[in-house]
Amino acid sequence: QVQLVESGGGLVQPGGSLRLSCVASGSIFSINNMGWYRQVPGKQRELVAIITSGGITNYSDSVKGRFTISRDNAKNTAYLQMSSLKPEDTAVYYCNADIKRDPFHPRSEYWGQGTQVTVSS
Repeated sequence: QVQLVESGGGLVQPGGSLRLSCVASGSIFSINNMGWYRQVPGKQRELVAIITSGGITNYSDSVKGRFTISRDNAKNTAYLQMSSLKPEDTAVYYCNADIKRDPFHPRSEYWGQGTQVTVSS
């Protein structure tokens, strides 16, 4: 079984920073893309940032220049450094990973349970 566990969420004031972590564990042969998504009640889950196994990144326009995604392949971990946070960044943040469990089966998509980020004074 494969599990993604996020951590690092919390309450922060506008202009502040937070760092989210996502650790993938279990039966893992390889991880392709890892990404962060967010969702607020009543809205669709949206992509925040994504990083390939080779380190190529892509960001939504709303976070470009403020958030940085990175990963440590040796630790099967992805990070999201969030700076200059705004109230509109308030959401549940979910980790997503494209994982191959063994050489003989195709990749599958996995999600974490989510971590709440609240930006408020």
